[in-house]
Amino acid sequence: MQENITSKSAIELRESFIKGKLSAEEITKAFLERASRLNSELNAFISLCPDLAIQKAKILDQRFARGEDPQSLGKLAAVTIGVKDLNNMIGTETTAASNMLRGHKSVYNATIVNKVIAAGAIPLGKLNLDEFAMGSSNETSAFGVCKNPWDLSRVPGGSSGGSSAAVAAELVPIAFGTDTGGSIRQPAAYCGITGMKPTYGKVSRYGIIAFASSLDQAGPMTKTVKDNALLLEVMSGYDSKDSTSINLPNEDYLAYIKENFEKTNSLKGLKIGISDDLSADNIDHEMRLALDKTIKTYTDLGAEIVTVKLPHIKASLACYYIIAPAEASSNLSRYDGVRFGHREASPDLESLYKNSRAKFGKEVQRRIMLGTYALSSGYYDAYYKKAQELRRLIANDFDAAFEKCDLILSLTTPSTAFKFGSKSDPLEMYLSDVLTVPVNLAGLPSMSLNAAYDKDGMPIGVQMIGRALEEKVLYNAAYALEESLVKEQRKPNLAALV
Repeated sequence: MQENITSKSAIELRESFIKGKLSAEEITKAFLERASRLNSELNAFISLCPDLAIQKAKILDQRFARGEDPQSLGKLAAVTIGVKDLNNMIGTETTAASNMLRGHKSVYNATIVNKVIAAGAIPLGKLNLDEFAMGSSNETSAFGVCKNPWDLSRVPGGSSGGSSAAVAAELVPIAFGTDTGGSIRQPAAYCGITGMKPTYGKVSRYGIIAFASSLDQAGPMTKTVKDNALLLEVMSGYDSKDSTSINLPNEDYLAYIKENFEKTNSLKGLKIGISDDLSADNIDHEMRLALDKTIKTYTDLGAEIVTVKLPHIKASLACYYIIAPAEASSNLSRYDGVRFGHREASPDLESLYKNSRAKFGKEVQRRIMLGTYALSSGYYDAYYKKAQELRRLIANDFDAAFEKCDLILSLTTPSTAFKFGSKSDPLEMYLSDVLTVPVNLAGLPSMSLNAAYDKDGMPIGVQMIGRALEEKVLYNAAYALEESLVKEQRKPNLAALV
């Protein structure tokens, strides 16, 4: 029975609840049991909050028993959700997977946490990630590595590795991720799930621990496209507490899918851009075949394939690794042992700073130093200012490309998930983000979904990039691809963990 519950999508779980087939407590206990049983090996959750989850489930069941209108119980009623441990949530520790914040108790909720709870969702716990979201493999977490459910010797991606692993292993049907340079899309590709990085400003950042404020964006990570569309609708919306929040009404993405692909079973009229510029030198042959197969699928569905140019895109990685560390060095300066974070007993002020900030892991320290150097006197104009000018050119390239197409298609990553410890060189690790960082620099929406498998059975993800605020176009095209490949979809074999 529990396997039947945990294999359901979020939409199916809600429907089972509002029709009286499953109680919220039954659903919650099934996912708690599975998460408790499998997490010791996967390490997807840093912490579970069973008492809080059961309490919220019982309240929901009581409301249902009183005869309240099922629709008033929320669009995510009785759906369990995993919360990436960058998000503040009352009653839990919020650590950013760092020793700097180990033991820190949240005193308020992030806006997106409030939104999903108001929609009836039941938070199950806090998910693992790279420390302060800085990493591409979940190997920098102070709470230990999270493992890929498809192959426990491989990384789940980063920084939202716990989110992707938890959804892929069906510990939760949906989860929060954050994406600064690919941290939703890359782990989604590695774990064979669906991840959306929304338009910058679409989802409030209030209550989410900052990495790089002009690049960070929270988004949904789910098993299915429709679940993803539903979760983004709930997460989105104007928030006066976030100065970058866009003041526009929420969109009903499921209705858009219904009125488009579901009605016509065709993508006729859709123009999909392909660019040789959005590629990498080290892309595996099997990855290229998967992209070619995806292009053919879209052609068969009636879409038109056009070639577009993105001339400045090759410089995106260098641009990103100046801007992101610069913003990180500023955001993390508050963790000084005086006002925020861990405080190490020291004889003088200088020692206090040094000893307290030594709690940061090596990758976080590396990025703080890179960013501080780029912002320092004599180097600001040479590095940071030039990177910002290049960022504008990259955004202009996308604007020009979208005059010819409705979305741009590429692979999400150059390869499938790699083995733990195989990328000890930081520069090699940074290359994992080569196909995803351009989107963050331009502030555009982009999503990854599973399209194929390599010879080892590992998932291969494709990435769709859209115009600003046109997530609905991506969801419609993604759902069409998902429906075309539904018979080919697999699940990770977790028999060894059960």
